[in-house]
Amino acid sequence: MMSVYCAADYLEMTDEYGEDNLLSKAESFFRKNVLRNWKDCILALQSSESCMPRAEKLHIVQKCLNAVSMMACTDPSLFGWPMMMYGSLQSPGGSILWNGINTGARIRSAESDWWFEDISYFSVGLFERLIRTMEARGIRPEHLAGAIMYYARKHLPGLGRWHSTQSGKARTVASFSLTPATVDQKVLLESIERLLPKKKGKSFCRFLLGLLRVALILGVNQTCQDSLERRIGMQLELASLDGLLIPSYSDSDTLYNTDCVERIIHHFVSSESGLTLFSPPSLDLETSPSSEPLRKVARLIDSYLAEVASDVNLKPGKIRSLAEVLPESSRPLHDGLYRALDIYFKAHPWLSDREKEELCNIIDYQKLSVDACAHASQNERLPLRVILQVLFFEQMHLRTALAGCLNVLEAESAPTGHGTATAEMAGHVTAASETAGQIVQRDGWVTVVRENRVLKVDMEKMRSRVGELEEEFSKIKQEMKRVTKSHSSLSSPRIGGRKFGCKLLPRSSDAQTDVVGSTGPTPRSSVEQACPSHHSKHRKSFSLF
Repeated sequence: MMSVYCAADYLEMTDEYGEDNLLSKAESFFRKNVLRNWKDCILALQSSESCMPRAEKLHIVQKCLNAVSMMACTDPSLFGWPMMMYGSLQSPGGSILWNGINTGARIRSAESDWWFEDISYFSVGLFERLIRTMEARGIRPEHLAGAIMYYARKHLPGLGRWHSTQSGKARTVASFSLTPATVDQKVLLESIERLLPKKKGKSFCRFLLGLLRVALILGVNQTCQDSLERRIGMQLELASLDGLLIPSYSDSDTLYNTDCVERIIHHFVSSESGLTLFSPPSLDLETSPSSEPLRKVARLIDSYLAEVASDVNLKPGKIRSLAEVLPESSRPLHDGLYRALDIYFKAHPWLSDREKEELCNIIDYQKLSVDACAHASQNERLPLRVILQVLFFEQMHLRTALAGCLNVLEAESAPTGHGTATAEMAGHVTAASETAGQIVQRDGWVTVVRENRVLKVDMEKMRSRVGELEEEFSKIKQEMKRVTKSHSSLSSPRIGGRKFGCKLLPRSSDAQTDVVGSTGPTPRSSVEQACPSHHSKHRKSFSLF
């Protein structure tokens, strides 16, 4: 029909050359029939792409876009749609008949997404113009987002893994007459990013993460990639762990694109989210005003670090920068960070103690639970200095808990007549009881005592082992002294003279201190010792055997 209309205009078949000429008839048919029928409007828009300049001159495209927008934002059941839309025949079972043939398509007038399938056959340019027209007409953002997501999943196969709901969408009668458009995936993705509404939702965030994966594969421009990362960062609390595990598609040695995730976290921290939620229950919203986005993101990032820590090519500086992006107040407990570092140390056994200590500096040992402290105190992969710090802070927790329990017991057992205690004392008792109550409630008092006993036993074992090592060291030191003394005696001149058959006469000052290392003194030597000569007082005498 559009081809006939455009041909009549091209041939100038107006009423000047004959009454009721082709151009006037085509225009009347277009206005009275095509613009009032959904299927004919969709077909007219698709067929007008072959003669777009002429169709733009006759305002065919804009009129069809307005008509489609009006019908899409209106409940079809109010005007007899889709009975008028799909013909006057309908099977008893509710299926739509086309020329007397049961097509199997169902009338779904109560659903708001009944038009998604039909417009998904448009080209990228025509689809973008239709979405702009619908947005200007005031269609709800969740409906526009649903149409955009449906169109993207159809023409970007990489998104099918993340959204499997499209397979359940039934085809309409109009779609049987349409020809799928050939689109450039890179141009399509960049156009879709510009069309996306500035809203947030759980399914919408998952879609954005899948779109970012495809964008990295296709190599879109940097502006589009930055915009997607910014959109994800502004609703990062709605993301899932599997969505953040983005593989590294470049020449990087790491398995996952940690640089991209770090930029997303920076966007979350630096930007103040001005996004509003989609109207429930659209797009699978699972959030509440009382939720704390910062803590949810902290738990998500801790889980992400635990997943990527097993990568042998991941540098210590990268895992530290990922952990330090979020502020300190975002983590009430550091058990997740400790678990991630433990996995990282296991996958990187060649790290030195200095590097391990630098990584462990990101952990606040006072924020470790009792279970984490018990595990860390027995973890052979941690440096000894870190283990000692963990034991120190664990003892502090136990002392605080014991003091709190004692204060509570004393306060409960005190007579009622002493109820005029000072406010400061009452505050100390309350704070201590709260601390003790938190530990008791979290881990149980019996567990705390049991863990304390285990730690004491381990400390005793360590102390006994250190004692054994000191004893062995002292024995080795004594043995070394004995060997050194023997070596020095062998190199003395007395032993050298005895080898040549000579005998050294001792000096008078050494007569009482030196001991000759022979089997026994000879008679001559005894006489010489008894009667020393005053001429040989300061010199040595030799006698030959």
